[in-house]
Amino acid sequence: MLTRKIFLTFNTMLLAATFLTFAACAQDDDRTAGTKPQAEVNNSSETYRQLNLFGDVFERVREQYVDPMTDEELVETAINGMLVSLDPHSAYLDEDDFAEMQVQTRGEFGGLGIEVTMENGIVKVVSPIDDTPAYQAGVQAGDYITHLDDEPIVGLTLSEAVDKMRGKVGTAIKLTIRRENTAEPIDISITRDIIKIKSVRHELKESNVGYIRITTFNQNTDTGLKKAVDDIKTKAGDHLLGYVLDLRNNPGGLLDQAIAVSDAFLDKGEIVSTRGRHEYDTKRDNSTPGDIVDGKPIVVLINGGSASASEIVAGALQDHRRAIVLGTQSFGKGSVQTVIPLPGHGAMRLTTARYFTPSGRSIQAKGIEPDIIVEPAKIEQVTGERLRESDLRGALANPDEAAKAKAKEEAKPEEKPPAKTETPVPEGADASKEGDAVDYQLSRAIDLIRGVSLYEKRLEQPKQN
Repeated sequence: MLTRKIFLTFNTMLLAATFLTFAACAQDDDRTAGTKPQAEVNNSSETYRQLNLFGDVFERVREQYVDPMTDEELVETAINGMLVSLDPHSAYLDEDDFAEMQVQTRGEFGGLGIEVTMENGIVKVVSPIDDTPAYQAGVQAGDYITHLDDEPIVGLTLSEAVDKMRGKVGTAIKLTIRRENTAEPIDISITRDIIKIKSVRHELKESNVGYIRITTFNQNTDTGLKKAVDDIKTKAGDHLLGYVLDLRNNPGGLLDQAIAVSDAFLDKGEIVSTRGRHEYDTKRDNSTPGDIVDGKPIVVLINGGSASASEIVAGALQDHRRAIVLGTQSFGKGSVQTVIPLPGHGAMRLTTARYFTPSGRSIQAKGIEPDIIVEPAKIEQVTGERLRESDLRGALANPDEAAKAKAKEEAKPEEKPPAKTETPVPEGADASKEGDAVDYQLSRAIDLIRGVSLYEKRLEQPKQN
């Protein structure tokens, strides 16, 4: 026991010496050689003392813990504990986790299809990913996952909870969920699958509004956006009124892709600034000339599931007044994580900076406030008859209508069967699918694009005297 303790203490002291040597090399170049300041000597002594404490705890756990633990398990657990205690997004990634993270950024991975974070010891769903098992099972942004296969999550780290949700493709897992405004817990069974993410989807709405949905920011997003815009332009031609950029339930992704998407719509100006601990860590990313939608009106849709990279895009377009942001307040993740590979040991994900919108706003724990707040809602058609002027006894006839009636009478058109009357479908709904829910937020966005386009056209028309 004594020999082990001496050996461990020696290793701890060696580690401390290495750490201090590295720290000394990182000091400013203008520091002159000579006697170290007293403050630096005190800091060195405190570092040695803390590392000796770690060595003592490590040795005691290895010798006396109820179950045997390998040195590798203890060290990895200690490192992860240090990182996860910093903030919810810093963590240690073993080799398997690191490899899976690299696959995710390429747009394909295995799992349930949800982006999660840890809040008050419970896993919170940031957003489900479109067309994944979790999305199809009805998991919603803001849900709290309390149990996995009837086992409570409380006490687990976020990484441990995520590991439990992973598993072999085709196997099922039961999630117990607490949802706002729902008294009883909800049990949802989900079958794990390979998650293939198509990050950009698009279509041309009947009202000649281009609809582009970005589900996540992976390495294919910028390319997918350009293809979507080109396709919409080809289909709409000169009749295109504008675009709706849907970032709802987009959990984020790669920072460079968020910058590229913002740049696609901006002709000049700052997109985002990232500010780290030191002044030299500050970086500003600016847009380049060129707007791929040729200045057409844009409405950006966000909600509580819009986080990180999607908030960068919404904030940049909002600050430059390039788009109107509509929906509900976004998630509020305003920090940047750097993945630092550790050769032979996976990697660590470390929060290294905060990002700010072009106007200098930090959205950390605050989010993006929409220009127009529109809560999700159901549209119901109100039926009923109202008395009109034409129904009044002795009402004057409309001269324009009288002239039209006379012209029709003179033309003597062939009689046609009366047209069928159909229940009107609100804008944004698919009339071919009876019973489908109407996306109220999208309907409002499309109406807004139409209104802005109409207003701009009237401004261009010459005034009539």
